[in-house]
Amino acid sequence: MKVLRAETLGFCFGVEDAIELAHQATQGRERVYSLGPLIHNRQVIDRLESAGLTTVDAPEQLGSAPVVIRAHGVAPATMDAVQQRSLDVIDATCVLVRRAQEAVAQLYADGYDVVVIGDAEHPEVKGIVGYARNVRVIAGVEELDNLPKTGRLGVVAQTTLAQERFAKVVEQILLRSFREIKIVNTLCLEVVHRQEAALTLCGKVDVMFVLGGRHSANTQELAGLCASRGTPTHHLESWADFSPDFAKGCHVAGVTAGASTPGWIVDEFVERLEVFDSGA
Repeated sequence: MKVLRAETLGFCFGVEDAIELAHQATQGRERVYSLGPLIHNRQVIDRLESAGLTTVDAPEQLGSAPVVIRAHGVAPATMDAVQQRSLDVIDATCVLVRRAQEAVAQLYADGYDVVVIGDAEHPEVKGIVGYARNVRVIAGVEELDNLPKTGRLGVVAQTTLAQERFAKVVEQILLRSFREIKIVNTLCLEVVHRQEAALTLCGKVDVMFVLGGRHSANTQELAGLCASRGTPTHHLESWADFSPDFAKGCHVAGVTAGASTPGWIVDEFVERLEVFDSGA
């Protein structure tokens, strides 16, 4: 089968930095903690844990060993709780997530009602909302009625949100009766570039495979965008999830990957797919 890779795919610099910090932290130490999964990729986390990284869910579970703050960041209150338990905190928060955190804090300080467009249950968003009071989170235009009706509104986005989704919500916000609206574009350009490359590839293939963790927000957005173009799309973690039915009768397959998907998973998938007999 002919297989085409998206021009831009896989690890972003924020994920690479977080993994490197975690690797450095485990060198010469018996145990290092991660508060929540460092990134949303099970295979990478398994490798890190085999090197000595222990993932815990809450500050109360931490011992005195060094602690790595996940790439998604945490709320200030959570950071305070961590620092009370460990004197050695390695902050692997992505710089673009930190920018979103700072934007929320500044908007609130300037007197805006703050809204985050994104997934309220995502760890990045949970951390961001901790930087101001009464922050509202909406997933899309269907939740606009949860916003205040008037006043001054400050808008930011979950960094991994699809550009199209952000634009649709902002467009509808602009049609409402706010006295003042300030929009801070906190979208990650690394993620946007992966989305653009995937959409370009969709028009050249019979089927798309989007590789990445099941809980990876940016990978989910990639898969949703590809499917929205009418291209049969499958979100898989690795070749282990592949079924022959996914590519049956197809001549050309496209492969892309989320920003937390390592290159070795992509390489293995492409190599195996290239020798797959689709019966086309």
